[in-house]
Amino acid sequence: QVQLAESGGGLVQPGGSLRLSCAASGTIFSRYTMGWYRQAPGKQRELVAAVTSGGGENYADSVKGRFSISRDNAKNTVYLDMGNLKPEDTAVYYCKRERLGYFGTDYWGKGTLVTVSS
Repeated sequence: QVQLAESGGGLVQPGGSLRLSCAASGTIFSRYTMGWYRQAPGKQRELVAAVTSGGGENYADSVKGRFSISRDNAKNTVYLDMGNLKPEDTAVYYCKRERLGYFGTDYWGKGTLVTVSS
C-alpha cells in the first residue's frame, strides 16, 4: 500500500530554516503531483506548496519567496525547504500524493509538527 513518511519537523526560532522530507513507498512516485499542506489549531488544512511530475511548482501566497518545494524521484522523496520562518508558520505539515484523476486516490502522511517560537 501507499505510505508517506514525513520527517524533519521540530522547534525553530523565527527567521530560522528547516527542511521537511517526505519519503514515499508503494507508489510510482514520479507520476504524481506531490504536495505539502499544513493545519494550524482551529484552522482548515491549506495547501502550502505542490510540485508536479514535470517539475511545475505552486505556492501559497503566504509562503511564496520563503519556501521551496523539490523532488528527487530517484529517492522517492519530496522536500519542503522553509526559510525565514515566522510564528504564523506553526502547524502540522502533511505530505500528500495527489490523485491523478477524479476517480483516483489521495494519500496523506501522518504529519510532522513545525513550531516556530523564541
